[in-house]
Amino acid sequence: MASKTKKAQLDATKALEAVEEQFEMFQILNEEGEVVNEAAMPELSDEQLQELMRRMVYTRILDQRSISLNRQGRLGFYAPTAGQEASQLASQFALEKEDFILPGYRDVPQMIWHGLPLYQAFLFSRGHFHGNQMPEGVNTISPQIIIGAQIIQAAGVALGMKKRGAGSVAITYTGDGGASQGDFYEGLNFAGAFKAPAIFVVQNNRFAISTPVEKQSAAKTVAQKAVAAGIPGIQVDGMDPLAVYAAVSDARKRAVNGEGPTLIETMTYRYGPHTMAGDDPTRYRTTDLDNEWEKKDPLVRFRKFLENKGVWNEEKENEVIDQAKEDIKEAIKKADGYPKQKVTDFMENMYEEMPRNLKEQYEIYQAKESK
Repeated sequence: MASKTKKAQLDATKALEAVEEQFEMFQILNEEGEVVNEAAMPELSDEQLQELMRRMVYTRILDQRSISLNRQGRLGFYAPTAGQEASQLASQFALEKEDFILPGYRDVPQMIWHGLPLYQAFLFSRGHFHGNQMPEGVNTISPQIIIGAQIIQAAGVALGMKKRGAGSVAITYTGDGGASQGDFYEGLNFAGAFKAPAIFVVQNNRFAISTPVEKQSAAKTVAQKAVAAGIPGIQVDGMDPLAVYAAVSDARKRAVNGEGPTLIETMTYRYGPHTMAGDDPTRYRTTDLDNEWEKKDPLVRFRKFLENKGVWNEEKENEVIDQAKEDIKEAIKKADGYPKQKVTDFMENMYEEMPRNLKEQYEIYQAKESK
């Protein structure tokens, strides 16, 4: 009996190893910007490639300026994005306007390129309610602060799309820490059971705030967790914009064709702190690790690729940088001039029909605000 049990344990171990071997990282461009997987190259025109690079450069400048504005006290909550541009922007670039984004708090760039005005992104950072009021036709919700909660929401939104025959998808983002939450497993399982048109992107930047991914899970990859939900999973080089685009584009095609959801793990890295709220990454990350990932920088890699194709140069990049700085200047000015929120605003926004006790308080505050 003992020998049979031991054999079963060995068989189970071999089966696990066989599963894990299936999730090798998908890559198209190496660190030098060279194509190493020609067969997987997405069909993007030179103009589309330039536009994707423009968005990545623009967003890097936006990140730098947002950090400065935060330090000046002109922005509130801010989660740096440098290093994750390929994962964030190439995935959004593969979407259609009617697709729905359910972001985490680091995913404001995807919202901006999906249509959220920049000044509203700044108002969101300041905690102003107008920063959470999505314009008509901008299919995204406010960034989720609760880790992993957006996963379940995405499954629900995707199922609604399926029931309406919308022909669109819901895409959601979380980090490696989010993949350790119960909501993550419930959302994947629900979407898989109903073949909901959802794309779950886990941006594995190796640290859930300060907790290394190795201490979060015994699984060698996040992508392999798709197996338990009965859905496809893929691990992608998250510093390679072409690989990210190809993976999300393929997942979208599957979803709209009724084949159900996909889990995509993008291997990426955030260069800055978790947020600007006092996190010090030098306490849990080494200089050697930072240097290793900076060599994989998505902007450097993609720039080399485009320059070799003769479709990008320093002049084009400087134009984007200048435009980004000007846009940011105008957006922060507009945010500064936007009406300050009032207590009565919160009361009006909270209730369709205000309770009687709050109506009394509302009248008191309204009288004070009118003075």
